[in-house]
Amino acid sequence: MKINYQCIALFLLCFGISQAQVDVNSELHQTFIKLDSLAFDEGFNNCDLTSLESLLSNDLEFYHDLAGIQNKEGFLKAMKENICSNEDRKPIRKLTPNTLKVYPMYNNGVLYAAIAEGKHEFYMQEKGKELYQTGDALFSGLWVKDGEDWKMKRVYSYHHQGVE
Repeated sequence: MKINYQCIALFLLCFGISQAQVDVNSELHQTFIKLDSLAFDEGFNNCDLTSLESLLSNDLEFYHDLAGIQNKEGFLKAMKENICSNEDRKPIRKLTPNTLKVYPMYNNGVLYAAIAEGKHEFYMQEKGKELYQTGDALFSGLWVKDGEDWKMKRVYSYHHQGVE
């Protein structure tokens, strides 16, 4: 059997390039820093559910290792009832610095989606108390382009760990 090492090398090179995360200084990475902030600083932390909803695909699927699977409607309902319902005891989410990675996805050279992954930390803000950390987890999400906008389509939040 004759092995064509040039073809194997070309395949590995192309596969490696197509799977590479973008540089943290790239425009795409900076776009996803902003999207993360809109989704979590505004949506989760400040309970601006209208802004959050505008980032969600109509066929959103959210997979959580402790809370199960939710569609867009269920996700927004859970945010309203569980995250945003008690001003005296409010969960806060923070992106762990320097953990966000963005992997672009192309179709014949045209950017159509990206996978964003990283680590986030969770805190509790209780009236009259200092903010304290309650846990952390990993996340990964498929964002798709909708015209010039980005929409969260598939989200995975997993490996939730409590703080001791």
